[in-house]
Amino acid sequence: MSKTDLADIYRGYIACLNAQDWSRLGQFVDDGAQHNGRPFGLAGYRVMLEQDFRNIPDLHFNIELLASDPPYIASRLCFDCSPRGSFLGLPVNGKKVRFSENVFYEFRAGKIVQVWSVIDKAAIEAQL
Repeated sequence: MSKTDLADIYRGYIACLNAQDWSRLGQFVDDGAQHNGRPFGLAGYRVMLEQDFRNIPDLHFNIELLASDPPYIASRLCFDCSPRGSFLGLPVNGKKVRFSENVFYEFRAGKIVQVWSVIDKAAIEAQL
């Protein structure tokens, strides 16, 4: 798979998340997917994302940086949103916060099989 093809698949995945089109999630995420070393599978991955959108009603994934080196994607995602209640153990309580997430993905047969993610919690703390 070319760098451009993989980047296009990833952009489709992000569009799927932003549309909350969970019926299409299986086009992008493998049944055996793992997140930060935890086996989630497609079903668990979907549950995690649905919970994220319940906790952050205005959640929107914005790609700031994207590097493709098949079978890997590296992405810096930016968020400008208002999490309800506690978020990452912080009392955000609906306040608008801006933060980023650095994420690495491994793809196999065009689908995500591994995700390694780190959210910039310090950026949120500085805004509270």
